Amino acid sequence: MLYNAKRLASMALAIVAMGPISELLEAQESYDVVIRSGRVMDPETGLDAVRNIGINGQTIVAISEDGLEGETVIDATGLVVSPGFIDLHAHGQSNAANRFQARDGVTTALELESGVSDLRIFLNEREGDAILNFGATIGHGAARTAVMPEYAEEVRTTLASIDSEPTGAQLRELGRVFSQGNYDELDRTLYPQLFERIKDGMDAGALGIGMAHQYYPGASRDEIYRVFEYAGREQFTIYTHVRSMGIDAIQEVVANAASTGAPLHIVHLNSSSLWEIGTNLDLIRGAQESGVDVTTEVYPYTAASTSLESAIFDEGWQEHLRIDYGDLQWQDTGERLTEETFRSYREEGGIVIIHMMKPDWIEMGLKAPHTMVASDGMPYALGAHPRGAGTFSRFLGRYVREEGTLSLMEGLRKMTLMPAQRLESISPQMTRKGRIQLGSDADITIFDPSRIIDTATFEDDLSYSIGVEYVLVNGSFVVREGENVEGARPGVPIVGRRIVF
Repeated sequence: MLYNAKRLASMALAIVAMGPISELLEAQESYDVVIRSGRVMDPETGLDAVRNIGINGQTIVAISEDGLEGETVIDATGLVVSPGFIDLHAHGQSNAANRFQARDGVTTALELESGVSDLRIFLNEREGDAILNFGATIGHGAARTAVMPEYAEEVRTTLASIDSEPTGAQLRELGRVFSQGNYDELDRTLYPQLFERIKDGMDAGALGIGMAHQYYPGASRDEIYRVFEYAGREQFTIYTHVRSMGIDAIQEVVANAASTGAPLHIVHLNSSSLWEIGTNLDLIRGAQESGVDVTTEVYPYTAASTSLESAIFDEGWQEHLRIDYGDLQWQDTGERLTEETFRSYREEGGIVIIHMMKPDWIEMGLKAPHTMVASDGMPYALGAHPRGAGTFSRFLGRYVREEGTLSLMEGLRKMTLMPAQRLESISPQMTRKGRIQLGSDADITIFDPSRIIDTATFEDDLSYSIGVEYVLVNGSFVVREGENVEGARPGVPIVGRRIVF
């Protein structure tokens, strides 16, 4: 095979990071993109210094104190050059949602909590037309419904009717069909079929198992444990929204992980813990120190958001959540609910914002060294929860800069390296993300640390964060000079290690 001089230089730089040969090659190289004079911060190596970065294609091939030349040169003086932010918990799997997250510094947005019912449909729908990198788990809730005899035929015919580019109506119908078994207990004789369906999803590229079992209360503790057993044998990570708020639900999944060896990630520990977050943080830290593979995440807001028709609002919700009707805000109008409107909207179906957390709970969760930051961002809507637009800028602006809750490097670690490391065992792609290093993918966020902040609120429609000046996804700009790049679609699927087509 023949190589031109440019390719040989790029290969040499990827292999040899230091020394006179690499310095000579750097001096001779012209790069596709050069980021000049930025404060480069890499949480894995601890690099925090002014450097110049050279990018060829989708790869970082030079990090140098010396000047670099390129076809496109970005002056990053006074700006932080960080690994792109990785969101493990993004329900907004559309370009409408991606636009807001890109302006929040996100380069990879994954649907891991609930997962999807069919990986092939999900990946086919987005591949080649995504602003950000994307991926998903296989949803345990959908899989259990699919193997129930009373629903299996409708599941099969509905899947067969889905177009290669499904419409919104088709996707809503898919959701309805796969939620029919939420209140049904799964017969134990069907466990092998459940595991086979999960395996099919993993073979199609799933990043693990999404287990949001508070939304399907028919799942018994035995069923949940047996899925953990299966995940432990196969080393599939479980991403779980636990069965209730408090301590006992966290204890259930941590005990399951310890007993079975299943890798575990607990989503939104803040809203799953509420007033018990201190105990749950200690519980997870202690499990980690004892060798259990368990991680968790929080988001920097005091309100949650979900479907009003979901099981969370079954009878007794006021006592369980310690809130009342007036703490619920209807997404579409911004109004606070009453008993009358609660009943009306619950029958209609739709999204509510749930004001149920205290600021000190959020600060406690963000400050803990073993937590990550993830948005739990909802699908795009004008009145949607602001976390879909401002999570990462809010964390850096309010908690890192203004409150001094933790250092900038510690904050970046929670949004870049830690999420990448959570995924590395299942997706080799993630070893090249969450880092600013030679050979890493050029998923890069460049922001002004003195200005970065969220602007989206609970009262108004979504609005863009400020202070994120440039975002590159796989070496291509999706944000440039603080504005979205129209038509940019460099996002690629992030998939698991077992791909069978």
